[in-house]
Amino acid sequence: MDQQADSYAQLYAEHRWQVPEHFNLAVDVCGRWADDRSRFALYYEDESGFTSAHTFWDIQRAANRLANVLAALGTLPGDRVAIALPQCPETAIAHVAIYQMGALAVPLSQLFGPDALEYRLGDAGAHVAIVDETTLPKVLEIRHRLPQLRHLLGVGAARGDGVTRWEEVLELASPRYTPALTRADDPAMIIYTSGTTGKPKGALMAQRTLLGNLSGFVCSHDSFPQARDMFWSPADWAWTGGLWDVLLPTWHFGMPLLAYKGRFDADKAFALIEKYAIRNTFLFPTALKMMMKAVPEPKAKYDLDLRTIMSAGEPVGATVFNWAREKLGVTINEMFGQTEMNYVVGNCASRWPAKAGAMGRAYPGHRVAVVDSQGQPVAPGELGEVAVHRRCHGEDDPVMMLGYWQNPEATAAKFVGDGWALTGDLAKIDADGDLWYQGRADDVFNSGGYRIGPAEIESCLLWHPAVANCAVIGVPDELRGTLVKAFVVVQSGVVGTSALVEELQQHVRRHLAPYETPKAIEFAEALPMTTTGKLQRRVLRAREQEKSAAAGIAEIAGKR
Repeated sequence: MDQQADSYAQLYAEHRWQVPEHFNLAVDVCGRWADDRSRFALYYEDESGFTSAHTFWDIQRAANRLANVLAALGTLPGDRVAIALPQCPETAIAHVAIYQMGALAVPLSQLFGPDALEYRLGDAGAHVAIVDETTLPKVLEIRHRLPQLRHLLGVGAARGDGVTRWEEVLELASPRYTPALTRADDPAMIIYTSGTTGKPKGALMAQRTLLGNLSGFVCSHDSFPQARDMFWSPADWAWTGGLWDVLLPTWHFGMPLLAYKGRFDADKAFALIEKYAIRNTFLFPTALKMMMKAVPEPKAKYDLDLRTIMSAGEPVGATVFNWAREKLGVTINEMFGQTEMNYVVGNCASRWPAKAGAMGRAYPGHRVAVVDSQGQPVAPGELGEVAVHRRCHGEDDPVMMLGYWQNPEATAAKFVGDGWALTGDLAKIDADGDLWYQGRADDVFNSGGYRIGPAEIESCLLWHPAVANCAVIGVPDELRGTLVKAFVVVQSGVVGTSALVEELQQHVRRHLAPYETPKAIEFAEALPMTTTGKLQRRVLRAREQEKSAAAGIAEIAGKR
């Protein structure tokens, strides 16, 4: 234990960022590997069973063709090009093409409806959108309200009036292109936050942002890369998790990854891991829970060679953590970050002890603290907000966003004190420097004089064999002000009954404090989730507030 702790201290103390004056993402993740025509970059599979394989040379040649097409459409350095595609080769090609031009990629989820797309396309001022058959109808519906959106580039079956077909124009374009000489601080991407509070904000990321993610990426995958490493994650490439945690850092090291176009399924996930000899993966806690419940003994069914699992977005919890260690032979390295400053906290089981339920420690190169409302660090064991400083060891932290796109007021509000960026996430820090997640600032509530976070209760409930998924919130109560309520999705074949409610309550009472026991349990078919797999507890709270308001109106009406 002491030796592992010393290993962390040394790693952290000795780390220094090596950020060059000039840096281009496309050259870093693809161009410098493309001369080796036998070096594979991407394996692709879709739900129909279609497969393909692509070398870095293949990706670079296609990206050069696309860069020439975009230039012909009037794209200049600094212009915004939207990418509304799934995990597929064209998505990766588009990112390489846009970065090497010095333009800005605007990744957008296929799950967005017309209104969400309209807001982001309009806010970013995108003049080109690359779409497929899923996104095209939604963009066509709103295009007349987006005067800056002059060109649609259609992939695959996406075709129609005013749509330029990817396959046709790339075939005619030159495969030669000279990348722009970009500075490390030049902008490269606008990636929108999930909009949990107010309208989504566009975080402006620099070319050097990738460098700031690397220390955490290497640590969370226990000294990535190793021989035979092969990466896959179901994380959508429209989000920070899919881009900065998967595609871009994997290619920085010239290593291959799998892209799968299809909905997530626990058995399919295991089958892909087996088929492609996946050694490294990033799985959201929700995905891990589904896999644990669907295949409790995975090595009895699949031939697996997993080496590392990183998880982020929600706490993994002791139940899933212990299952992975016992049944997969892998210690999950949890990670914490935000769109605005990603991969800043986490674990590295090969270099320091990973504690079940802990977020981990500040990764080398990042200065992280738990602070009060004035930006002052709190004592170990005290509740505060996780904050990340602009600088570490006297250097600017390259992971930090440049700011919010055309929103200086929101950028200024993100920081307190002498440069602490607030995350909105609450945690406690222990004597070893490990952070313990307590929930979003608006997820934590007071009940009966106790301050309660949902994570520990949810992890305990998930431990019960009848529970497939769950969420915990505080709901209004006349006596306590707020009481603990759990929403539970039961396993297939299990029926939610009053007897099960009592059993679940007793289960929590046995393992946690009495005040953490849910006073109310409601069985649900499904839980509201974001497109990145995070629980939307605020949606559940809003529903409960609506119920409470409706009940109050009914009571008043009954007294008249």
